[in-house]
Amino acid sequence: MTDDVVIGPLDLATHVDEALRVQAHAFGLSDDEVAVRRQIVLRHITYPGARALGATTTEGRLVGFVYGMPNDRGHWWSTVVEPYLRAQDLDDWLDDSFVITELHVQPGHQNRGVGRTLITTITDAVRQPRSILSAIDTESPARGLYRSLGYADLARNVQFPSAPKPYAVMGAPLPLRRPGV
Repeated sequence: MTDDVVIGPLDLATHVDEALRVQAHAFGLSDDEVAVRRQIVLRHITYPGARALGATTTEGRLVGFVYGMPNDRGHWWSTVVEPYLRAQDLDDWLDDSFVITELHVQPGHQNRGVGRTLITTITDAVRQPRSILSAIDTESPARGLYRSLGYADLARNVQFPSAPKPYAVMGAPLPLRRPGV
């Protein structure tokens, strides 16, 4: 990772709009999609055990963030992915797992170790023995990063309501794998 970016705790309630600008830029979201996600993020950060980290330049500009929480089978995401995981006899991954809800890095700061540092730092601080996440089900730099950290596909072609593309659900034991290990 470069010296011009610092990883640290992020008060997501205070910086939600800044974080969503990063997500919109990295993910190509419309203003309407950002407005919907804003309400979701503000609700998520009230859940027990939710935490967030930011990647900030030395000038104080947020260029990446991650947030997640201990999984709860009653949360919307779990209710959508559970049938897909159950079909693979892997729905036990929904128990005692930390969900990476969002991880985004500005394109100009990608491929510098920022995303890797964000996700390993947040998962190193949790008590759960494993982590789960969903990612667009295509070969992408994000999926390559997750695989390099030890995440494996648990279910593919997962359809989220209103999402135009299918997702993959991935899981990894904690701590996440480090380079050269």
